[in-house]
Amino acid sequence: MTTAPARPARGRRRAPTRIERAAGRAAALQRPRVILALLLLLALTCVMLLDGYLRSEVGGDQRVRTGASSSDVPDDVLDGGPILTFRGGEATTLSVPDKTIALTFDDGPDPTWTPRILDVLEKYDVPGTFFVVGSMVARYPDVVEDLVEQGNEVGLHTFTHVDLSYQSEARVTREMTQTQLALAGAAGITTTLFRAPYSSETDAIDNYSWPVYQQLGEQGYTSVFVDTDSDDWKTPGVAKIVEWATPEDGEGASVLMHDAGGDRSQTVTALARYIEKMQAKGYTFTTVSGAMQGAESSGQSDRAAPPGVSGTSMLQAAHRQATGTTLYEGKALVAAVAVAEWTVPALSVGLVVVGVAVLGRFGMMLVLARRHHRQRNRRRFSWGPPVTRPVSVIVPAYNEKECIANTLESLARSTHPIEIIVVDDGSTDGTSQIARDAADSLGMSNVRVIRQENAGKPAALNNGVRNASHDIVVMMDGDTVFEPDTVGQLVRPFADPGVGAVAGNAKVGNRGTVIGAWQHIEYVMGFNLDRRMYDLLRCMPTIPGAIGAFRREAVLEVGGMSEDTLAEDTDITIAMHRAGWRVVYQEHARAWTEAPGSLRQLWSQRYRWSYGTMQALWKHRGSVTDKGPSGRFGRVGMPLVVIFQIVTPVCAPLIDVFTAYSMIFIDLKAALLAWLAVLGVQLVCAAYAFRLDREKYRYLLMMPLQQLAYRQMMYLVLIHSCVTALTGGRLRWQKLKRTGEVGSPTGAVKSSGSAG
Repeated sequence: MTTAPARPARGRRRAPTRIERAAGRAAALQRPRVILALLLLLALTCVMLLDGYLRSEVGGDQRVRTGASSSDVPDDVLDGGPILTFRGGEATTLSVPDKTIALTFDDGPDPTWTPRILDVLEKYDVPGTFFVVGSMVARYPDVVEDLVEQGNEVGLHTFTHVDLSYQSEARVTREMTQTQLALAGAAGITTTLFRAPYSSETDAIDNYSWPVYQQLGEQGYTSVFVDTDSDDWKTPGVAKIVEWATPEDGEGASVLMHDAGGDRSQTVTALARYIEKMQAKGYTFTTVSGAMQGAESSGQSDRAAPPGVSGTSMLQAAHRQATGTTLYEGKALVAAVAVAEWTVPALSVGLVVVGVAVLGRFGMMLVLARRHHRQRNRRRFSWGPPVTRPVSVIVPAYNEKECIANTLESLARSTHPIEIIVVDDGSTDGTSQIARDAADSLGMSNVRVIRQENAGKPAALNNGVRNASHDIVVMMDGDTVFEPDTVGQLVRPFADPGVGAVAGNAKVGNRGTVIGAWQHIEYVMGFNLDRRMYDLLRCMPTIPGAIGAFRREAVLEVGGMSEDTLAEDTDITIAMHRAGWRVVYQEHARAWTEAPGSLRQLWSQRYRWSYGTMQALWKHRGSVTDKGPSGRFGRVGMPLVVIFQIVTPVCAPLIDVFTAYSMIFIDLKAALLAWLAVLGVQLVCAAYAFRLDREKYRYLLMMPLQQLAYRQMMYLVLIHSCVTALTGGRLRWQKLKRTGEVGSPTGAVKSSGSAG
C-alpha cells in the first residue's frame, strides 16, 4: 500500500474549506427559495379554492327551507307588496303601480343568455332589473358592464346562491359584501336592491328568513319579491311562460324570469311576445326603482312613512358609484377570478395529460423491464468472452471515517482482481489514516490512498482515473459496500467493445427505519426499474455514483468528470452517449449504500440530485439536434427524463391537491377510489420490481404512507430545485452525515436489523 504525503497541520483553528464556504453560502440562499416554492404551491391552492368557491364546490349549501311558520312576521308584510324596505327602522312594503310591469331576472349573468335577453330589451326599449349572483358577476364582468351601460338596473342575489335562512349573520354579511365587490369591480357601482335566492311572494316569508330581511334592512337594503312568477326555469313552453307572467285585471306586477341557470331559449322567445302583449294592453315597463318612485308618488305605500321623513326623501336611486377601497378591492377580486378561470381549467387539462402519461410510463416500464429481465437472464445470453483482467476501483472520500473501513472490507472479499484507489478529498476526520489502518489490518497490498486539497467529488474521481493502472475503472462512494461478485458482474458487459459504461444495482442498506424503507422502495421501483427500460431504449441517463464502471479511455475521451454540474454522474453518462459509447445496466452487480438517515439530509441530497440533473440536461441540450447516438439520446432519452423526472413530478403536487380538494369539497368516494386505483397501479409496478430484484414484499406495506408523506417531500424538493434553476442559483457538492450502519456486503445493518 502506498500513500501520498499528508499536508501538515497548521494549528488548532482551521480555516473553512472551499466546500464549507460554498455550503454556507448555499444554505443562506436556500431558505428564500424554499419559501418561494411553498408560496407558489400555496398560490395555486388558493386559486383552486377560489374557483371552487365560485362554483359552490367550496362552502356551498344546497339546503332550501320549506314549510316553516310565519308567526313572527308582521301581517302587513305578509299581505303587502313585493318591495320591502326598513326606512326609519320600520318595515314598509310597496306595490307596483297599476298597468306597470317591473321585469326582473334572476341568477345571472350568463355569457350566452343574458346578452340575448338584453338584445330583446333593447329592441323594445324596455328596462329590466337583474338580480345577479356575485360569483357569476366575477366570472363574467363584461356582461354586467354592458347590462348597466344599457340602462338596466342591478340587484344582489347573494354570492353563492345559498338560502340565507340557514346562514349565520356573518355569512349573510359576507355574501352581500362579496357580491357588492364583484359588482364594483365589474361595473364600478354598488346597489341597494336585494332578492333572496328561493324567495317568491312576501307571504312566503317565514320565521327563519324574516330576521335576515331585518338584518339587511338595517344595512340599507331593499328586498324585492314577486307578484307573478313565469316559472320559466321549468321550461314549460313559450305560451305558458307568457300566461304565467301576466298579472290579472290590469294590476301592476313584479315579474320574475331567469337569464341563467340552464337553457333559457324559451325565456328569450317568451320575453319578446310578453312585452308585445303587455304593451298592447296599455302596460308600461320600468325598473324596481321606477316602480318604487311610482308607488311613492301615487301614495300607494302599504305603510306610511315614519314621522319626520317625507316620501321624496325616502326614495333613493338603487345604484351608487363605487369609490375608494370598494372599487379597488372589487377590481382585484375580478382580476383574481379571471386568473382562476384561466388557470384551473388549464391545470385540469394539463393534469389529465400528465396522469395519462404517467400511467403510460408505468405500462411501458413493466413491458420493457420484463423484456430486459428475460433477455439478460437467458441461458444463451452473453456479452462475449469473460472479462478477467484486473480493474481499478476508485473510492472518493470526504470525511468518511464511519464508513471507509466497511467499504474496504467489502472490497477485500472481491472475487475479481482489483486495485483500490482511495482519494481523500481534504478530509478533516482522519479518513485517510483510517483507510490505511483498515488496509493494513486486512492485509490488502492493493490499496493506494491519495490525499488532495479539498476540491470536490469530480476532482477526486478524475484524480483516481489519472492514477488508475487498468483500462476499466469502477467508481463507488465511500459509504458503499460491494458483494464479493459485484465487480465481476459489473465488468462483464465490457466484453462488448461498444460498451463504454455500466450502471450497477444500488441498494439501500440502512432500510430498518421508516425513511430508509421509503428510499428502499424508491430505489427498487423508481431507479432500477427505470434503468431496465432506459437500457433497452439505449438512452440510460445516469450511472449511479454508488456503483458504476467505465472504460478509462472513454472517461478521458469525454474530458473526465466535469465540475460544470452537481450531478457529475448524469453529466458523464450523457457525455458517453454523445461520444458514441453504449451505456448498459447490470442488474446482478449489487452495491449496498447508506441512504440519508434524516429528512434534512434527504432534502439536501435530493435537492443536489434534482438541480444537478437539470444542469446536465441544459448543458447537453444540443444533443436534441445531433445525429447518431448523441441525437438518439437527445430525442429519446432527454424528453423521457424531462417529462418523467421534472415535468410530471412538478405537476404531481397539483394532482394531490386536486385529489384532496375533491375529497373534501366534491365527492369523497369517487376521489378516494381514484387515488386508490392509482396506488394500486403503483403497487403492481413496485411488486414486479421487487420480484425482479428478489426483494421481500413486506416493505410494500410502507408504500401508502410513502405516497402520503415521502413523495410530497420529493415533489417539494424538485419544485425547490426548479425555483433555484430559474433564479440562477448555484450549489456545490454537499457532504451528508454518515453513521456507518451499512456494515456488510449483504446489506446487513448494524443495530437496525436485517436488510432482508
